[in-house]
Amino acid sequence: MKIAVIGGTGLIGSQVVKNLNAAGHEAVPHSKSTGVDVIGGQGLDEAVAGADAVVNLTNSPTFDEASLAFFQTSMDNLLAAARKGGVGHFVILSIVGADQVPELDYYRAKVLQEKILAAGPIPYSIVRATQFMDFMDAVLSWTADADTVRLPATPIQPIASKDVADAVAEVAAGAPLNGVRNIAGPEVFPLDELGRITLSHKGDSRTVVTDPTAGMFAAVKGDVLTDKNARLAPTHYADWL
Repeated sequence: MKIAVIGGTGLIGSQVVKNLNAAGHEAVPHSKSTGVDVIGGQGLDEAVAGADAVVNLTNSPTFDEASLAFFQTSMDNLLAAARKGGVGHFVILSIVGADQVPELDYYRAKVLQEKILAAGPIPYSIVRATQFMDFMDAVLSWTADADTVRLPATPIQPIASKDVADAVAEVAAGAPLNGVRNIAGPEVFPLDELGRITLSHKGDSRTVVTDPTAGMFAAVKGDVLTDKNARLAPTHYADWL
């Protein structure tokens, strides 16, 4: 298959391209650095022309309200180009539980992206993943000072980016789901405990203080970011560390 991977030079995209090419497909990475702009539209028609499938892994540069406009414009532009190019399958990566956290602008933006795709003219697949192990350092930095890191006890089911890329590549090479596949890591942790495990592994002496009001994940209610019925990935957090 010929597969255009938009956002194909990023954390997930670069691994998806590698996986697909290793499986014998022709996966081509596209991004701003290769002259493709999903907002301005430059290079899109050429990028997707003749592709059997398009995988859109582009992401908003911000997590605030502006992310809604990013996904609206980028999806409108990509779907128009894909329809013109005769693409038969359109894949996006989203977030497990995104529709359960309307308080977060970025999660509402991802739900908007899903709705635009589902209402569009092209057979589609949505892969929803739990939180990436790779982003734990960033999560710790949001609420850290010299001595402490403040984190809520929000249940998290971390997944390795490699496992996300494997799942996205598998879906992209298959028949359209015309629906959603949830993927998740094999274990659930309270976020504060995950913070303690991470700092201990790094030899970082800062203390994790459980604070239900700290950081982005304070807006999450219950265990909506986990899914025990998802397709479980093999990589455990301790092994990933």
